Order: sequence, then C-alpha cells, then structure tokens
Amino acid sequence: MMTTEQETFDALIAAEQRIEPRDWMPDAYRRTLIRQISQHAHSEIIGMQPEGNWITRAPSLKRKAILMAKVQDEAGHGLYLYSAAQTLGITRDEMTAQLIEGRAKYSSIFNYPTPTWADMGAIGWLVDGAAICNQVPLCRASYGPYGRAMVRICKEESFHQRQGFEILLALMQGTDAQRQMAQDAVDRWYWPSLMMFGPPDDQSPNSAQSMAWKIKRFSNDELRQRFIGMLVPQAEVLGVTLPDPELRWDEEAGRWHTSEIDWTEFHEVLAGRGPMNAERIRARRDAHEDGAWVREAAAAYAARTASHAAAAAGAAEVA
Repeated sequence: MMTTEQETFDALIAAEQRIEPRDWMPDAYRRTLIRQISQHAHSEIIGMQPEGNWITRAPSLKRKAILMAKVQDEAGHGLYLYSAAQTLGITRDEMTAQLIEGRAKYSSIFNYPTPTWADMGAIGWLVDGAAICNQVPLCRASYGPYGRAMVRICKEESFHQRQGFEILLALMQGTDAQRQMAQDAVDRWYWPSLMMFGPPDDQSPNSAQSMAWKIKRFSNDELRQRFIGMLVPQAEVLGVTLPDPELRWDEEAGRWHTSEIDWTEFHEVLAGRGPMNAERIRARRDAHEDGAWVREAAAAYAARTASHAAAAAGAAEVA
C-alpha cells in the first residue's frame, strides 16, 4: 500500500523529525507557520522602537553602546524570521504590507510607553525574560527553518534579559528616587509581560493545533507558570516587589496562584487600541517610505551586477 503525503507528514511529526521547505505539508500547517513566524518577525521590528527611542538619552556611553547592540540584534532577529517565513511561499513585501497596513498583528507588549530609563531595565528583565520562556521551546519547532533561526535568537535574548536585570540592579542599589523609578517600571511592565504568552488555554484558538503539530511544545498557561517561577527568586535578588498581592505558591495545586489578569486590556491593545499602537505603525510606515530609495538603489545595483556577470559569461563562451 502506498503511503500518502499526509501519512508521511504525520510520521515525520510523530518521530520528532523536521519538516523542511521542499517537503509536502498541509495547507493549514503552512498558513499557521506563516502567521506565527511573520507575527514574530513583526514583533522584533516594532520592538526596536521603544528602546531605540532611548539610545540618545541613555545615562552613559557604555549604556548607549549596549542599547545600540540590543536594538541591532532585534533587527537581525526580524530578518532571520522574515527569511524563515519566505521559505513558506510568502514574500517579504507581502509581509511588510500586511504590517504597515494594519492587517498583521505583532506582540501587544510593544504598544506601551517607555517614560523612564528604568523601562529599559524592566523590558529587558520582564519582556525579554518572557520571550526566552516562550522561545526556547521553539528551538525544537517541527519546521526546520524556524527552529534553526530560534537557536541564535534565544542566545541573544539571554544577553538582553541579563542586560535588563543589571540595569534594574544598578538602580535598586542607587538613591531612593532611582529605586522608586525601578519599582514603578516593574509595576507597569509586569502584567503586560504575563499577557505575552497569550490568552488562557481554554480561550486560545490556535494553541492546541500548534502543539499537535509540534510547532509549540507547551501551552500558554504552562509557559506563564514557568515564567512566574523564574521571576520570583530574581525579584528577591533585585529587591523589587512583583505587583500582585495574591501571588503565592499553591502547594496543593502545584502551581503559582495569581490575581486575575485583565484580559480586556490585552484584547484592546491587540485590537489596535493600546497607548502606542497608532504611533508604532506610523513610525514603521514612515521608515518604510523613507527607505524606498535605498531599496530601489539596491535593486538597480543587483540588476546591473547580474547584467555584467551575464555579459562576462557570454564573452567567455565566445572566446
């Protein structure tokens, strides 16, 4: 009996093997990957904005250099991910158009303002910490190009998380005003960082299928629990208070008990009605339009180089 393409695909998934771009895959699997990888790429690119805004205002040359390196890393992450998505048949231009026209989503976390330098620490510790919890399992994603891209991304994200922790630690060892600034930033970013893992499992429309395909390895709530478990001892070292009066370890349930997350806020921000949604998209659209001449020049240079190469090859054949 001949094995069908679907059976071959299912066998590869069951055997923990990688699906590669030239392999047959169900249309739904392809669509899910395009949605997830492109949204991940958009998040990296939009995520450059809150921190890029602080490069010129960082408190020292060392801090400026570190922040510039981090923003540069994020640009690279976006490029790796766009390249991975392109192997699925979507073009970079299509993905860019979806983002700047507001048809594609990106992580809701980047639609919050960053009013103080301490926000750079809170983003590194909380936002990048959540990203690490979410993304390390993606290194084993069933789609090869995505999993391989995530290996390097996660290594660099670990640097970003340590950088944020160190900023907060320095502030917490400073003046009363600096300690208050650090605590205020943690208070602002704690709940949005918990929302980064997505809605509760019973309200997540895509999570179960992604896990069945082994794109994801853990559910939203499992990842959120891991993240909280990571934060609690680190908060003790920092000397900051996590802004949840109900946070405690439930020995009987074997999990962290928390206050209810405000999912109304999450859905509002995701729908485009957050504090900075319009500004983030406008800035991305302006950057895309301002960079049109660079793309045109690069395309012209590539065409000219190819033409010269073809002419040289033709001359060589004649000779």
